[in-house]
Amino acid sequence: MMGTRVETLDRPPGAGERALRGDQRSIWPFLGPAFIACVAYIDPGNFATNIAGGAKFGFTLVWVIVASNLMAMLIQTLSAKLGIATGRNLPEVCRERFSRRTSVALWVQAELIAMATDLAEFLGAALGLKLLLGIPLFPAAVLTGVITFLILALQRFGFRPLEAVITAFVAVIGVCYLGELWLAHPPLGTVAKHAVVPDFQGNESVLLAVGIIGATVMPHVIYLHSALTQHRIVPRNDDEARTLYKYTRIDVLIAMAIAGLINVAMLVVAATVFFGSGLTDIESLEGAHRTLEPILGGASSVLFALALTASGLSSSTVGTMSGQVVMQGFIRRRIPLWVRRLVTMLPAFVVIGLGLDPSRTLVLSQVVLSFGIPFALIPLVMFTSRREIMGVLVNRRLTVAAAWAIAGLISGLNVFLLVQTFGLTG
Repeated sequence: MMGTRVETLDRPPGAGERALRGDQRSIWPFLGPAFIACVAYIDPGNFATNIAGGAKFGFTLVWVIVASNLMAMLIQTLSAKLGIATGRNLPEVCRERFSRRTSVALWVQAELIAMATDLAEFLGAALGLKLLLGIPLFPAAVLTGVITFLILALQRFGFRPLEAVITAFVAVIGVCYLGELWLAHPPLGTVAKHAVVPDFQGNESVLLAVGIIGATVMPHVIYLHSALTQHRIVPRNDDEARTLYKYTRIDVLIAMAIAGLINVAMLVVAATVFFGSGLTDIESLEGAHRTLEPILGGASSVLFALALTASGLSSSTVGTMSGQVVMQGFIRRRIPLWVRRLVTMLPAFVVIGLGLDPSRTLVLSQVVLSFGIPFALIPLVMFTSRREIMGVLVNRRLTVAAAWAIAGLISGLNVFLLVQTFGLTG
């Protein structure tokens, strides 16, 4: 039998359930949740990290992105599997398995992390619109808020329209970076070599690699992915659960592979254009945009701004959805989605109103985000390794070993990154 699944209300089976229970199965009804989750891996924070890595160290750190993406695939698969097996999302399982005090503490830290995450993503979208449209940052932020409200409103029509819009944003980012690669003409043989051969160029490259790996897992999207699968398609028995999990792994593999390729493309373009031209001190997204045009032409800077806008809008939308899951799961409270969107916009407007550097603020928000990773990752691995919770979908021994190794590595690297950032090592 399956784990502690909660049955949903009686309703007609959807397309996914009909495909799961029919003789002729198609992959299409099962695709979607991972495409929403994957936008967290191509958010504006990734833009900043990947561009810095490529500009300073060329193609050296491509392998770090590949390794990070493989780890992310496993983590997101576990999150999706928890929702399938239990009919609950990760915060709900935490609330049931932990004490009331622990659940409230986890909720408070998750809300703080969600705010930091949304700050970065909202600022990234506003910065993208500023660069794309040539308007000041404040009206760009207002426009960002309006667009994200419209995207979130699609939820009233079911999960498919929202998944389609988010997937379209991912496609826009991918197409933009295909265009950037075409304009940059990187040495593909060199890129392939550095994708599989670990290498560093001094201590600073090690620290940047730690930053890339440490920022691999986004706490809010671990919570969200389990919510996206918990009621989407409901298996009736163990065989259907195994089949659904098989298709879910394909969903994760495709979506995360696309996200990984986009991240590689970001670094490769920066390595080809900036490092190849001796411009190793690109410190901001605005600087990268400004530098692209004289080297590759106006089309490249437009593509960059469009990709950044799509990244910020999609990831900001997903961040707001995650905040709702966190509150509902940990403390059984829910506020209107438009209220949450309005509240999470305010810190970005404060930053803009104070005239703070948006790129610098974005980087600092990623440091704050690092605090929350162990609080999401460790419970996820713990719960998915327990048969009384997961039933037939419990982690295998090899999966348990790999998951704990990844959880320990990522948590440790984030602690190291925080220590380095705050200068506690002297």
